[in-house]
Amino acid sequence: MSASILDGKALAANIRRRLVGEVEDFAAQTGFPPGLAVILVGDDPASAVYVANKEKAAQATGIHSELLRLPEQSSRETLLGEIAHLASDDRIHGMLVQLPLPDHLDAAEVQRAVPAKKDVDGFHPESAGRLLLGQEGGFVACTPLGILALLDEAGVELRGKECVIVGRSNIVGKPAALLMLSRHATVTLCHSRTRELSEVCRRAEVLIASVGAPGIIRGDFIRPGAVVVDVGINRITDPDQGEDLLSGQDKRLARFRKRGHALVGDVHFGEASRVARAITPVPGGVGPLTIAMLLENTLLAARRAVGLPEKQ
Repeated sequence: MSASILDGKALAANIRRRLVGEVEDFAAQTGFPPGLAVILVGDDPASAVYVANKEKAAQATGIHSELLRLPEQSSRETLLGEIAHLASDDRIHGMLVQLPLPDHLDAAEVQRAVPAKKDVDGFHPESAGRLLLGQEGGFVACTPLGILALLDEAGVELRGKECVIVGRSNIVGKPAALLMLSRHATVTLCHSRTRELSEVCRRAEVLIASVGAPGIIRGDFIRPGAVVVDVGINRITDPDQGEDLLSGQDKRLARFRKRGHALVGDVHFGEASRVARAITPVPGGVGPLTIAMLLENTLLAARRAVGLPEKQ
C-alpha cells in the first residue's frame, strides 16, 4: 500500500483565495477591513518567522495587520498594558500573543487577558470551555481546526471511527480530541505515560501525532489503511537520524546531506506511508492550515463584532 498525500498547502491556498473575496465583501459592507494584531515578545527566531508569515498572509488576504514587537525583558505590566490597548481598539477584531513567552511571563495569565471576543487563537478559557460544552460563540484553536478541515477535504468520515491522538497539549491535543468527539468519533488521548503506545496507536483508523518528538510514530504503530495526520515540526541535524527518518524520500535526503538539517514530523513518513491509506507530509501538511484558520477566525471575529452573519 502507498498512502495518498493530504496536501495541506494546497487546501490552505484554496481557503485563502476564498477569504480574499469574503474580506472584500466585509469591507464593502462596513467600510473597513477585518483587523488582526500580533504581539511578539523577544527574539525567538522560529517565532519571528512564524509571525512574519502570519502578517504576510493577512495582508495578502486583505486583512489589516499590525505587529507589535516587545523586548525580551518586557515586564508583565507592559505586556498587559499593550494587550489592554489593543483590546479597546475598534480596528482590531482579532489578536494574539505569540508563544512561547519568555520565562518571566505567565502564558496562562496573558491568554486570559486577551478578550474572548478577540481570541482568534482559541486559547482563552471561555473559548476552551465553549468547545468542551459544545457551545457556539467561541473560537477553536487554529491547528485542530486545520486538521478537521483537511480531513473534511479528504472525505474522511469520522462518525464511529476509532481516533487516537498522541499528545495532550492545550494547543493541539485536547481541542483536537473535542473536535473529533463532536463528529462522533471514539477518541483515545495518549501522552508520555501511556503504556504500550504502539498497541494503542494500532487501533486507530485516524491517528493524529502531536508530541514534538522526531519520528516517534513508526510504521508498526500504524493500522493498515489508517489516515495519519502528523502535526509535529522538528528540526533535525544528526546525520544518523536524518538517514533514518528521511529514508525513502530521496530528494529530501539528498538535500539533508547537503545542508545538514531538515524538518521532519513526529511520524516516520517513509514507514508510515507504506501502511497508511492517507498521510500528511512535513512540511506542507497541517502547518499551512494553521495560518489559514487564523485568518478564518479573524474574519469570523470581525463579523461578530459588527453583527453580520457568521457565514456568507
